[in-house]
Amino acid sequence: MTPCLTRRRLIATATATAALAVGPLRARAQASVALQLSWLHSVQFGGSYIAADRGYWRDAGLSVRLDPGGPNAPVEPPVVSGQALVGISAADYTAAAVAQGAPFRIIGVAMQKNPFVIASLPANPVNTPADLPGKRIGMALANTPVLQALCTLNGIDIATIEVVPTQYDAAPLVAGQVDCLLCWQTDLPVAMTMRGIDNVTMLMADHGYALHSQTYIATDDSLATRRADLVALMRGEVRGWTDYLADPRAAAALTVRMFPDAGLDLATQEVQAERQVPLMFSDLTAARGFGSWTDEAVAANIATLALLGQTVAPSLWDRSILDEVHGGG
Repeated sequence: MTPCLTRRRLIATATATAALAVGPLRARAQASVALQLSWLHSVQFGGSYIAADRGYWRDAGLSVRLDPGGPNAPVEPPVVSGQALVGISAADYTAAAVAQGAPFRIIGVAMQKNPFVIASLPANPVNTPADLPGKRIGMALANTPVLQALCTLNGIDIATIEVVPTQYDAAPLVAGQVDCLLCWQTDLPVAMTMRGIDNVTMLMADHGYALHSQTYIATDDSLATRRADLVALMRGEVRGWTDYLADPRAAAALTVRMFPDAGLDLATQEVQAERQVPLMFSDLTAARGFGSWTDEAVAANIATLALLGQTVAPSLWDRSILDEVHGGG
């Protein structure tokens, strides 16, 4: 998963260094590529596993290696250096990398809604941002800009909220040490549900926090010289995630079967699989296809990124690969 700075990593030095090392990428004849995932293997990437399992990339003449991410496996450096053709990142991390000179474009958006939530318990719920003043929120201090952005968007004075530094764990909330948590919809709330603990989540995306997550990134060089590979990879992704939508539980079962040593619990993966459906699929994806976005969404992302101290142009998003995929080109 890639929900927050506690589950991601600092990319400044690694990306800046790798940006200097971009060299010629492999020719079409070498149709073996890597897709760099943003976190450890789980159903978060279920559509990619389906694409691999059902031969969708093989059908397109491509062999795709799925490289897991993690706290010590950043996404951006392998992509900028050419070790991975595509990486799964997020708009804020891509913006930070581009500011350091990385030649990235976002070529697809898996999560239509950002998965950040404020999680609380039913006895003391946070249903809207207006419920936050006077509350103790458990979170990593590194995510203070995220909370500040939410507050700014909703006219809340962040000084009225007590920020309590916590590890990325539901325990402080369950123990009553905090009133709410800043986390992803698909992890800590799922963990509480699996323990039989009722919880309430307020999706920040429903309150103005527009930031594309689980985005597909590629370099300008790949867009210029490896378009056939990019189209083939994204075509497999679209087919895999379309199948995922039809049967999320099957995707969960496949995930557990493919990675028997990852310590994945089937019931937990099934709940996660269901909960990420409304984040990834919408009327827009039904009409235009998986991974799509609108100009309005880009404008909202740019506004949110500005609140996070990042400046980007609309050209960071490049539709050309998905246009070929969805247009049958």
